[in-house]
Amino acid sequence: MRMKRGGLFLFVLIGVFTLSAAGQDQAPAPANSAPATPAPLPSPSMTAPLQTAAPPHTFNAGPFGTVAITGVLSGMGLTQSNWIPGDKSTHWDLSNGQIFLQKTSGWFQFYLQGGAYDLPALGFPYVSTVNTITGLYGPLPVAYAKLVKGNFNVEVGELPTLIGAEYTFTFQNMNVERGLLWGQETAISRGVQINDTFKKLSLSLSWNDGFYSNVYNWLSGSATYAFNSSNSLAFIAAGNAGQTTSTSAATPLLQNNGSIYNVMYTYSHESLMIQPYYQYTRVPANTQLGILQSGSTNGGALLFNYNFKHGFSLGARPEYITSSGNAATGLNLLGYGGGSNAFTFTVTPTYQKSGFFLRGDISLVDARNLTPGDAFGSLGLNSKQTRGVIEAGFMF
Repeated sequence: MRMKRGGLFLFVLIGVFTLSAAGQDQAPAPANSAPATPAPLPSPSMTAPLQTAAPPHTFNAGPFGTVAITGVLSGMGLTQSNWIPGDKSTHWDLSNGQIFLQKTSGWFQFYLQGGAYDLPALGFPYVSTVNTITGLYGPLPVAYAKLVKGNFNVEVGELPTLIGAEYTFTFQNMNVERGLLWGQETAISRGVQINDTFKKLSLSLSWNDGFYSNVYNWLSGSATYAFNSSNSLAFIAAGNAGQTTSTSAATPLLQNNGSIYNVMYTYSHESLMIQPYYQYTRVPANTQLGILQSGSTNGGALLFNYNFKHGFSLGARPEYITSSGNAATGLNLLGYGGGSNAFTFTVTPTYQKSGFFLRGDISLVDARNLTPGDAFGSLGLNSKQTRGVIEAGFMF
């Protein structure tokens, strides 16, 4: 399947929502009511502690009505031990130069996110911003139309994944670099997603191309129950319903032909956020694809952030992940050899004042049961890698 069917589906849905759009506008607030406290826009989704401008900048876009524009501009420096051949000890780069354009009212809405970005991740060689854009999702990584009726909506386009607790881009998370569990997950997929809310239960279902393969045979779904304003529990599952032969920097053959499952608890109240989650992935054997045996990973992580006074906050992320098999027979799902496992710890202090932010990662990756040649250092024999990262910029 290609996006021609997605376009037809969008056309039909637009007709349905047009007929039912009457009466969707909210009633105006009373003339003497107090103005509401400005809130950040719903997209891009962000964990803590950063946020886009509130209130956002808006302009009249003619037939589209009022459109909001926000963005981020940031640079990054990185230093590391035990780098692998082809990498180097230090890097300086643009980490984000992105604009977010969105319409958030009415039955027809949209979201466009374009520009430059880098996706540094623990345990992986550093990839420059230029190579990240050209090798992964291009200069418009997220773009979708959204059709809304009450609590129900449909999104069509390039969509953020439903999987995992960490978002794709550096500014969206409490840590600058993504973790090892994120390395097993989809990040951005093209397809169709439906969302609905029933009191305290939120549901999403997506038909998409998984790891950006352009082959539409993945199904993803999530169910989140909010016990109250501070506590929620989510169950998430996704997998390839067929098989996909295409590969690229964004489309790993093994993971793109597997499945992923998450259980995630979130506590967020005032200055504190705690989010533990468990993740299981499985790749079945498939002789047609050259996958002679099945493999799996089990992992867990704890995301923590606390906001202090005067713009200071502290984030931390311990995580552990293990893979099945052994050096002789296991699939190399983690990158350190079959049957390997790894522990990581990242701490991220942050300072922000208005739109300006300054933060840094201090991280450690400790890999065990590794296959010689698949780990860190010039010979791939070192089990540990430490990194220091600093990122500074503006949210506007």
